[in-house]
Amino acid sequence: MIEDPPLLTVRRKFPRPSAAQLAVFADAPTGFVVDAMNGRGALDYRIKPIGKPQRFCGPALTCEAGPGDVLAVCGALDEAKAGDVIVCATDSFTATAVTGDLLIGMMKNIGVAAFVTDGLVRDTPGIIGVGLPCYAAGVTPNSPVKTGPGTIGFPVVVGGLAVEPGDIVLGDEDGVVIVPFARIDETIEHLATIKKIEAALEAKVKAGLRRPDFMDKILKPGSVKVID
Repeated sequence: MIEDPPLLTVRRKFPRPSAAQLAVFADAPTGFVVDAMNGRGALDYRIKPIGKPQRFCGPALTCEAGPGDVLAVCGALDEAKAGDVIVCATDSFTATAVTGDLLIGMMKNIGVAAFVTDGLVRDTPGIIGVGLPCYAAGVTPNSPVKTGPGTIGFPVVVGGLAVEPGDIVLGDEDGVVIVPFARIDETIEHLATIKKIEAALEAKVKAGLRRPDFMDKILKPGSVKVID
């Protein structure tokens, strides 16, 4: 580098989804949302809930903490708005935690909807006690430092996906999904179709359907070789 970066670099102005847009995703299963985005959009499978899975949905407030550091997470507390999901990139660092129950408790106090990271967390009983949805790649008691540098409000990469501030982040028992800001309206339109398709197929399954309808079209005479 030409010179050392500042301890924190903060971007405050970025587009946010409307309340109406967020409401569409509030109760949508993550699987439905992924299908509405052509089968992709979930973070790495290792990013799972700490404790009992809790549904959440909100705009992303991104931060880049870097390996072994927590300063950006602390700084995000001053920037977060009620309902935001703090999404913390750590370069998937696994030697120390990036937050614990006390910071998670502060997030809840300011109205944050959830905390998501590709790093590790600590103080599992305390995090569960706070009750804020917390999704991480794992747990370790090792402590981070708070020396920076870090960023808040800039694009990051978490769990194999690019995440920008203002993207919609939602989670449930299956994991965490990112809806890019630029694709929100498109995904809402497709989601309505997915819900109808899923409801129709569920009704058929409950009525006794034994294999998908599309199999009849694919498995035409001559397309299957049977060996006794």
